[in-house]
Amino acid sequence: MSQLIESFVIIGVTREGKTFRPSDWADRLCGIMSAFGSDHRMMYSPHVRPGCTLKGHKAVLVDARLYDVEPLAYKFLINFAKDNDLVVDRIDDDQVKI
Repeated sequence: MSQLIESFVIIGVTREGKTFRPSDWADRLCGIMSAFGSDHRMMYSPHVRPGCTLKGHKAVLVDARLYDVEPLAYKFLINFAKDNDLVVDRIDDDQVKI
């Protein structure tokens, strides 16, 4: 069984239409993937960024290139969305501007 590796967005709403809580979930999730930069400040990963959808829901953008750098982190984000029954939309790689 092979897994399709693609860019995606995790949207902060469940498949039942309920807003995911806590309200800062996207920042927390991106914080897990962050690291200290050369300026000794915490920086988000270039492959995992918080954002919002057109409908105003919090979201996390995940670039497929994360899989090349850290496959377990990529799988963790997929499982986070599944475990919390969150909406996930595919993003075309040419649309990813992370």
